[in-house]
Amino acid sequence: MKRRFLLVLLCTWCAIAAAESREARVEVCFNYGCLSRWPVVFEPLRLGGVLLMLERANSAAEERQLLALAIGELYALAAEQTPIGRDRGGNYADDAAFGRMDCIDHSTTTTAFLKLLVQRGGLHWHRVLEPVRRVRGVVFQHFSAAIEELPVAAQGQQEPPRYVVDSWFVDNGKPAVILPLDAWMEGEGPDVE
Repeated sequence: MKRRFLLVLLCTWCAIAAAESREARVEVCFNYGCLSRWPVVFEPLRLGGVLLMLERANSAAEERQLLALAIGELYALAAEQTPIGRDRGGNYADDAAFGRMDCIDHSTTTTAFLKLLVQRGGLHWHRVLEPVRRVRGVVFQHFSAAIEELPVAAQGQQEPPRYVVDSWFVDNGKPAVILPLDAWMEGEGPDVE
């Protein structure tokens, strides 16, 4: 047990040291349909804190719980450099605020955040997929970022479980909603407009 603790501590220190050595740049899009795009620079220590949080995951389920928090934190950090701090869950609570985000903005930006986390070694139990789309009726469609459990995490299941990482449902900086893809496709999620 002591040996495992020391190994985890050493790995954590190495992850922080690597993250501290370089800043990360990600493009954030907003104002519906990615009409506006601004670069965001994550300082090494702050990004390192997000990565350190993800290191605590001992399973795919734990990683998803921590990932919801991590995505919220990345949005809060991005709001310090962009107007997306005005964004509220859904499409109507933020009225016509400069910096509002629809599901296209969220799926694009969250996917960029997820890819950054992968590049920096933050995800161990999941891989990032392209954004997904659900269609309800003739007119209503909704987009979300998506992840899939890695085969080792899926423990022999024929199809690795897939999940949406949907930050559109929540106000800026709040934990993202992570749901099984199939349930999300059926309309599951918080009741927001």
